[in-house]
Amino acid sequence: MLAVYVNCIAVIAGSVLGLLFSKLFTENLSKMITTACGIVTTVLGMQMAFKYQNVVFLTLALIAGGIIGYVLDIDGAILKLGKLLERLVYRKKSVPAENGTADSQNQELEETELTKKASSGQNFAFAFLNSSILFCVGAMSIVGSFKAGVEKDYSIIFTKSILDGFMAISFAASMGLGTAFSALAILVYQGALTLLSIWLQPYVSEEMIAELTGCGGCMIIMIGLNLIGLTKIKTANFLPALVLTVLFVIGKGLFVG
Repeated sequence: MLAVYVNCIAVIAGSVLGLLFSKLFTENLSKMITTACGIVTTVLGMQMAFKYQNVVFLTLALIAGGIIGYVLDIDGAILKLGKLLERLVYRKKSVPAENGTADSQNQELEETELTKKASSGQNFAFAFLNSSILFCVGAMSIVGSFKAGVEKDYSIIFTKSILDGFMAISFAASMGLGTAFSALAILVYQGALTLLSIWLQPYVSEEMIAELTGCGGCMIIMIGLNLIGLTKIKTANFLPALVLTVLFVIGKGLFVG
């Protein structure tokens, strides 16, 4: 788990630096940074997406996975979690009052504060959602976790930590504090992969890594397009596509291999 902790610390440290630098940025400069992050994220996603080996698996996984995610409203659930974390972070202490209006006034102040942050581009839930997907979806997360758990080889996750840390600086500077809390997603996701790596590794082939990388790359492209402002895709709704990709590859091995 050492590598996972290092990755989490890198994201938090990068987020802190980004938040410190963000105070020096004007609104127009922040928008420019967000656009730059979107372009870089899109390019990264394209590089990953072309790793796929079976376009049929990719197509079916994204379409069927998107439908499942839409029905379950995964994107909405993650955004609600982000908003819950936001309220815990920005929550103000209530001031006792005899007329019982203190709590309602406090709630109004809290809502006003959150609305201001959202309108200024500092959308906590949006930053948490996109950062979590970006940092968790990809071959480095899977392969690195397996190597760390089975072989005690931390090199891949350490490299990923450096990349994530620099990306966190940009994301936090443009979108705010929610980026730092994506470390929780990294802790849960990569931590689980690392702990279960001994049992999961025999089922993970090069083909599966390639297909997962391609599918994950498509989702990262969606994040990039959202950041650029070209569209508003509910990226998290496509997360079931990763599970379907695994099932397709395993099914192919059983029926063809």
